[in-house]
Amino acid sequence: MTDRQTQLLAEKCAQILMKSDTATQALNIVLHNVNAGTATLSMRISKDMSNGHGTCHGGYIFTLADSAFAFACNTYNQRCVAHHCSITYLTPARYGDELVARATEVSRVGRNGIYDVVITKDENCVVAEFRGHSRTIKGSILPETGSGPDTASG
Repeated sequence: MTDRQTQLLAEKCAQILMKSDTATQALNIVLHNVNAGTATLSMRISKDMSNGHGTCHGGYIFTLADSAFAFACNTYNQRCVAHHCSITYLTPARYGDELVARATEVSRVGRNGIYDVVITKDENCVVAEFRGHSRTIKGSILPETGSGPDTASG
């Protein structure tokens, strides 16, 4: 598969996933780019996302990271789900901050994958680091007929 075909396949998979990912949509998470094993998403922290300390509730940061992980591991037209995830919070985020989650594939062997997601604010300030382990399950994301990367449109 050429680099262009790989890119088109990843984009088409992401487009289909986003249409039914109501959790990501409800949080106004934006998908900026995707390629084989990678994805970059962002989310602006709203007042409703604040916890009792006046910082962003960790569950929202985890959700952003989990969404980036999901888009990255589902770029090969194989359905993948989370098998295990962990997160380490390093710096608080606050109302108005824009968080950017960059997911990168570390390993993909057989049905298992490992992905690292770095969540930042203010370009280089690391808010959290997330590691997700994926597991491929039955089925594909694209319909079988006309699903080749040559037919994908981003």
